[in-house]
Amino acid sequence: MSTEDPRRRIPRTDQLLAHPRVQAAGEAMSERVVRDIVSAAQDRARRGDITPEQVLEEILAAVGERPAASLRPVLNATGVIVHTNLGRAPLSEAARRALADAAGYTDVEFDLATGARSRRGAGARAALLAACPEAEDALVVNNGAAALVLATTALAGTGEVVLSRGEMIEIGAGFRLPDLIASTGARLCEVGTTNRTHLGDYTDAFGDSTGCVLSIHTSNYRVIGFTSTVPICELAPACHQVGLPLVADLGSGLLEPESLLPGEPDARTALRDGADLVITSGDKLLGGPQAGILLGRREVIARLARHPLARAVRADKLALAAVEATLTGPVPPVLAALRTDADELRERTMRMAERLDAPVVEHDGRVGGGGGAEVPLPGWAISLDEQLAAPLRTGDPSVVGTVRDGACLLDLRCVPEEEDDALVAAVLAARKRTARIDPAADTERAVAPGTEEDAR
Repeated sequence: MSTEDPRRRIPRTDQLLAHPRVQAAGEAMSERVVRDIVSAAQDRARRGDITPEQVLEEILAAVGERPAASLRPVLNATGVIVHTNLGRAPLSEAARRALADAAGYTDVEFDLATGARSRRGAGARAALLAACPEAEDALVVNNGAAALVLATTALAGTGEVVLSRGEMIEIGAGFRLPDLIASTGARLCEVGTTNRTHLGDYTDAFGDSTGCVLSIHTSNYRVIGFTSTVPICELAPACHQVGLPLVADLGSGLLEPESLLPGEPDARTALRDGADLVITSGDKLLGGPQAGILLGRREVIARLARHPLARAVRADKLALAAVEATLTGPVPPVLAALRTDADELRERTMRMAERLDAPVVEHDGRVGGGGGAEVPLPGWAISLDEQLAAPLRTGDPSVVGTVRDGACLLDLRCVPEEEDDALVAAVLAARKRTARIDPAADTERAVAPGTEEDAR
């Protein structure tokens, strides 16, 4: 007497695809993706991992939970404002609306009045020049590293880029700026020493093969003690005397001085001091999307814009729209978090801690992203059991905090106040999940962040 092969009970593909909820999934994902989910469930049933009766259930779970993109929103409770691992600057509502408006067809290079082709990114350029009047022109590329590559390629070619040894920086993930510059074909001319560089070191290096002089802000470290550097206001006249462009890579994204970060260079001051070109990032303290911002003299920007590499590194319409909206809209979340009042943050933290029956501890926030490397931002955090870290990270919403000294710390500096209820619910849910795993536990444990990287 033969037993029926259970694989015969596996639902057919056409039947599964005809299920109303499977068909509805096609609104969020392609037909190919839906078919792959169906095939994967059927294959699991054929291998005996699940029963044939569980195939539909598994498919419905997969299509119901799977978003069109894999990136998940995160509540940043680390206190690090420009957190590279969490996508750096969160966009303002104005920038998000601009992204949505620019997602379809748009007049990115089209003059609606005349019907003729227009200059790409004219709105973003105008917004940058309004925010930084010292610049004669502006250009937006896809990130800060691209801006540096374009500048050194267009200005130096295969010639020399003069750079102080004290500014030969390595940033996040082993990324070294000297290697980036050398990759363009330019030759680095190192001057001075690690701790001391003088004006004469620069001028002695100037020659016929010199293409430009580069000054890089050491944003993610400090050399202290017996040190000497040459400020832009002193270096610029020496460069201009021999007709060399001075490029200042500031990195952090400040367009104007910020009182809370007195040591952080800004574009307006650098240009007033004589820099011919300033490079900065869009997704750091500017508070916008990933972008490389180039500001400076008209003829220098024009030289960069004409170079063939400019086409390869140009910003897309979404970045251009978000840059413009960030500059013309209200204060972006990054600057709002930076300027958060410590007393107000403490009161808000105390209210939430009371709801969670958890203690509050002092906790310094940080700028992150290489900005304000040595500037603590006084604040407060809710102290939870360390074991809540994992369930908070993997919950919905995902919450990322700081694990330190056996505790999981939730700093509200970067958490929008309208998300407070969601954060409380996430902690309570994480406690329940941990309790199911360890019934003897009185509390549960939560949120660990990855190490925040610096990267341009």
